[in-house]
Amino acid sequence: MARKSLEELAGPTTAGYIRRTAANLLKDARIRTGLTQQQVADAAGVPRSTIARIETGRMQPSIPTLSAILIAIGLDIRMRLDLFDDHDRVLDRRAAADPDLQAEREAALDEFFSEYGFTA
Repeated sequence: MARKSLEELAGPTTAGYIRRTAANLLKDARIRTGLTQQQVADAAGVPRSTIARIETGRMQPSIPTLSAILIAIGLDIRMRLDLFDDHDRVLDRRAAADPDLQAEREAALDEFFSEYGFTA
């Protein structure tokens, strides 16, 4: 039996949110603390390029690595399990049937992420 991809299990929209989790958490942490990438890097003992790669989504750190970086600047990750909400999959199926709707959703997401300084 072949392993299902994240897109198959969660849908493309939710998969995208999941792939941006580390980038958005780290960017949010920097905004909350008012620190630069260099200051975060110095506190965590990693190169600034590591922080930049995480924030742009070019690097996906493990949870322990991301936690160590956040703890170094006085923050912590709190997680919980919850039932999966498939509303994004429903919207993805609807958008796939209507390319104009898909383009509209992507533009709205890009605008939202841009407005709040998150990577899309």
